[in-house]
Amino acid sequence: MKKVSVIGATGYAGAELLRLLYNHPEAKVVNITSESHAGELISDVYPHFKGIYDMTLISMKEIKKIGEESDFVFVCLPHGHAMKVGKALMDLPVRIIDLGADYRFADTDVYEAWYKVEHTHKDAERVYGLAELYRDQIKSAKIIGNAGCYTTASILALAPLAQKHLIDMSTIIVDAKSGVSGAGRGAKLPNHFPELYDSFKAYGVATHRHTPEIEQALSDFSGENVVINFTPHLVPMSRGILSTCYATLKDGVTAEMVDEAFASAYDKEFFVRLLGRNTYPATKNVRGSNLCELGWHIDNRTNRVIVLSAIDNLVKGAAGQAVQNFNIASGFDEKLGLDMVPVYP
Repeated sequence: MKKVSVIGATGYAGAELLRLLYNHPEAKVVNITSESHAGELISDVYPHFKGIYDMTLISMKEIKKIGEESDFVFVCLPHGHAMKVGKALMDLPVRIIDLGADYRFADTDVYEAWYKVEHTHKDAERVYGLAELYRDQIKSAKIIGNAGCYTTASILALAPLAQKHLIDMSTIIVDAKSGVSGAGRGAKLPNHFPELYDSFKAYGVATHRHTPEIEQALSDFSGENVVINFTPHLVPMSRGILSTCYATLKDGVTAEMVDEAFASAYDKEFFVRLLGRNTYPATKNVRGSNLCELGWHIDNRTNRVIVLSAIDNLVKGAAGQAVQNFNIASGFDEKLGLDMVPVYP
């Protein structure tokens, strides 16, 4: 049994993490924090936890004590805050899983350029936490930088093609749509119901911070310096991401070679559901689960491959992936606490 604490438990990712940890047979939640709700019960902030989690939220000012009482600390805070936790717990045996961006980048200069925040823990020993692709590094990592939501959907869609050198890496376009929970729980005018409902829009064109994260992973797997076009969109639903990824096939690459690339990469992966060629993943098919659903199409007219990827942004794109990383790092079965059927409809 591992003792775990959740820093930032009242955000959507933190609350989703608590939901998943409740059914985990080898995890005991010992501390939960919130700066805005310290002293309150989590079940008063989130009534669906009534009788399940009636724990009092504390301040992360007690971070040293929290670290001493924990085997793992999950950090569910906006970028710029996890570094303080990492530095404070550096000399303790506790391990850290950061659901934010602070520990996702091997090159902290890239982080600073895109996030406009000074990285204050440059020497941290960290690994990128996309479970299916960085499993071996995650097993012994002190700090795991949990992969982002758009990035998880997009990297899982493209990594097999990059690794097998089947696509021209300079031609990648990622067009992704997310539910509004990806923007967090804070009140923002663009996410206000009358503003959002019955509307569909792009945002962060050529500037979204998940761009370099996708580029970093695809560079790892292709051995090339990858630059992509990434355009996110907001859709009027609470959960889900559908990522549509385009790339030009290299000369001589056949549809069967594309099929084989996905099969060899993911055939044994429980959380990657391969629908196959000429299929259409849907966010509703993975809602509430840690699954990533993949389908792909070959456009012979343009010599391009189009890969479709669907995830639940709060589960596989955040809390579920964090639990999967926790399982890997603890030596547990990866499915522990995550072996659930998607919620439908």
